Amino acid sequence: MKIAIINGPNINMLGLREPSLYGSETYSSLVIRLKAYAAERGVQTEFYQSNCEGEIVSFIQAQYKNADAIILNAAAYSHTSVAVLDALKAVAIPTVCVHITDVSLREPFRRIDYPAFYAEKTIKGEGVQGYFSALDYLVKTYCK
Repeated sequence: MKIAIINGPNINMLGLREPSLYGSETYSSLVIRLKAYAAERGVQTEFYQSNCEGEIVSFIQAQYKNADAIILNAAAYSHTSVAVLDALKAVAIPTVCVHITDVSLREPFRRIDYPAFYAEKTIKGEGVQGYFSALDYLVKTYCK
């Protein structure tokens, strides 16, 4: 199984950006830990992070016939991007959305989650552990 793990704007600033909300772990540390966790489960991963909406859309499109599943933290684009939603629908790859914080308890504008309209599961409020929960869900669901 190959899982594309896609992160949107400001996720590269983990550890610096509002640690009281997002924690102190850096993005590079998270990638290292998640790669090892996936490898222990026989899963290949490809990581991608961009602060640019169009680049995220292009990367999602490039996963067509390349990835078996997607873990997506579209970050702020979750709340604004129909383009990201449409890209997910176009490639029709099983997707789990991850939010580090519980966006349903934050500002009202964060409560809409366009990619979640497509995703089969959304994990929120688990901190960076949500990525590991998403990977476990996909392995359990698609690696039988």
